[in-house]
Amino acid sequence: MRTPVIGGNWKMYKNPAETTSFFESFRPLVEYSGHCEIVICPSFLDLETAVTATRGTRIQIGAQNLYWAKEGAFTGEVSGPMIRASGCSHVIVGHSERRRYFGETNEGVLKKTVAALDVGLIPIVCVGECEKENAESVLMEQFRYAIGALSDGQFARIVIAYEPVWAIGAGETATPETAADTHRFIRTLVKDRFGAEAANNIRILYGGSIKPENAKSLIAQPEIDGFLVGGASLDPVSFASIVNLEL
Repeated sequence: MRTPVIGGNWKMYKNPAETTSFFESFRPLVEYSGHCEIVICPSFLDLETAVTATRGTRIQIGAQNLYWAKEGAFTGEVSGPMIRASGCSHVIVGHSERRRYFGETNEGVLKKTVAALDVGLIPIVCVGECEKENAESVLMEQFRYAIGALSDGQFARIVIAYEPVWAIGAGETATPETAADTHRFIRTLVKDRFGAEAANNIRILYGGSIKPENAKSLIAQPEIDGFLVGGASLDPVSFASIVNLEL
């Protein structure tokens, strides 16, 4: 049985003081939430504060991006070894906003995924279509070049997040049935490339305007193994109510 992952992507929100305040409220709300893995990804400037605030708890901290080189003259970039040394366990790779606003390509996503794995980080690799009509063709291409090129051993250590780009920040969510169908399609791609066992074990998260009001119907779908939550993860009570959903 796949252990759900409930991830929070804070994007470009919160300063260190706000991060401390969040965890003071959030920690007791999820103290007994042992049914899932909890991963929160603050901004780079808040990582140290978040790691300190969650020490001794089951809450894990991840970064929102990384660069594929270990070090060098790459002004403004942050490497996998730096992220790992800060106490992080996870990193988001290939988020749709990185693709849309910063020109990230499938090839770049692959390089970042490998760089994360090389230092022991767990990459949450994002895939997703901009328009509902061409979902399968886009997902096939993203999978082929950004995930399918991994070795079997590398693939076994990643998490996939499916985010329909048309839903992110728009208040629109795929229906539970549509989301499950797409997750099933991704799992088929995995089976064809990596085999049935890998397809059964891979955790595929859903991301796209997740809120407490729609999370229960989505997580009830057996194909959905958790969430990558945006705006609703910024409020400790709201995010805790999503974390604490159990079937």
